[in-house]
Amino acid sequence: MPSKKIQWKSFVLGCFKDKNPSLETPKFVSKKTGSCRISLSDLSDYSSPSVMSDLSNSLVGSNLHIFTCKELKEITNNFDKSNFLGEGGFGKVYKGFIDDKLRPTLVPQAVAVKALNLDGKQGHREWLAEVIFLGQLKHRNLVNLIGYCYEDEHRLLVYEYMERGSLEEKLFKGYLATLPWLTRIKIAIGAAKGLAFLHEEEKPVIYRDVKASNILLDADYNAKLSDFGLAIDGPDKDQTHITTRVMGTHGYAAPEYINTGRLTTMSDVYSFGVVLLELLTGKKSVDKKRTPREQDLVEWARPSLKDSHRLERIIDSRLEDQYSIEGARKLAMLTYQCLSHHDKSRPTMRTVVKTLEHVMKLNDIPIGHFVYVAPIEVTNIEVSLNVDKKGNENERDENEINKRVVKSKDEEKGEKNEKGHQSQRKSRSDRRRVKPLMKSRSVHSDTALYKTLGTSLYSPKQSEDKQQEVNICQY
Repeated sequence: MPSKKIQWKSFVLGCFKDKNPSLETPKFVSKKTGSCRISLSDLSDYSSPSVMSDLSNSLVGSNLHIFTCKELKEITNNFDKSNFLGEGGFGKVYKGFIDDKLRPTLVPQAVAVKALNLDGKQGHREWLAEVIFLGQLKHRNLVNLIGYCYEDEHRLLVYEYMERGSLEEKLFKGYLATLPWLTRIKIAIGAAKGLAFLHEEEKPVIYRDVKASNILLDADYNAKLSDFGLAIDGPDKDQTHITTRVMGTHGYAAPEYINTGRLTTMSDVYSFGVVLLELLTGKKSVDKKRTPREQDLVEWARPSLKDSHRLERIIDSRLEDQYSIEGARKLAMLTYQCLSHHDKSRPTMRTVVKTLEHVMKLNDIPIGHFVYVAPIEVTNIEVSLNVDKKGNENERDENEINKRVVKSKDEEKGEKNEKGHQSQRKSRSDRRRVKPLMKSRSVHSDTALYKTLGTSLYSPKQSEDKQQEVNICQY
């Protein structure tokens, strides 16, 4: 009713005037009172054209910027392919850059621009949910929504840019160096804190789409929850749950939610347990390429979480035993509890955070070999790489003949001073190899390096055409 909407707008405006939650304190951000936060249920008709005018007025204190399509085309170079970051159920995501000329009030920064796919699975309702939730909820472990665009049929969102991409990319998509144990725990702690913040709102928020691809990582591997299109307000104090249409991702959704549509914050806890299991095993929640028995990760791995002997068999082999044994057992038990078939038996996210922080402090990681990708300099390449292919082939044939002739002569003379003459007998083809590289750096254990250099150790920046990657497997 119109009278209800007027009261709602004026009330919300008053709530935002003096609210400026700090993101600097180590504890969770203090919450606004639940009555001040807008939700989709407050909108009588969120498909109405007037709803955005009402919403922009109501979010006046949230520091959201309203962009035009022209501005977003400009910062993404007309959504050029070179700026393409990825694509999800919502639509395509592009990288852009906002300078002080475009928005004098904004710090110049890289951003991610997400454009709604009009033919996609998600629509205006999901786009509006992101604006409403992320426009009001601010926390260090939630991705920061900078602004949005609403023009004709266009629906776009502008977020802070997350340098490391998603947990899914780092964990599953074949990087040279796997995520170390301590980095995995750090990521889990960040995502858990984000969920705990949502659940501890006076009016709880159920995220409803916890999965590896929705956990984004900044340059220091701090985790932030993204994609709030499926988020929904939880039950009121006098309710135990809400019943809604089943939505989410196969392999992550809680069994009671799938079977009955009954949704609580414990549904998020189950989904987070699946993410923990992925971090522990290095395997996707569902993978049809695995053997039939192992395709469903939870069904296959959960029975092994309580057995220390069986646990060793499912831990990610890429870690090469560089993990805390006690920490792995505690993480496995926590994962087992989160994946309980009975929602009331699962721990709260606050408890999950405390347990993970304890695991992070354990230092019984064995000192041994591990794979470290280190930058090295190329000193001299004697032959250009742009030589004609046919010339290369002919040269190789000639060199091979010369090499055989030299070898036969050397055999007749004997093998005296063989080591001293080896370099002279090398063909021009052999000399194409790169000359000795710079001395390798000292190699330490995972724990020592992590404490000294932090997470930046595992993804060193590479300069173009001046560096190569080499695996150092020693100690």
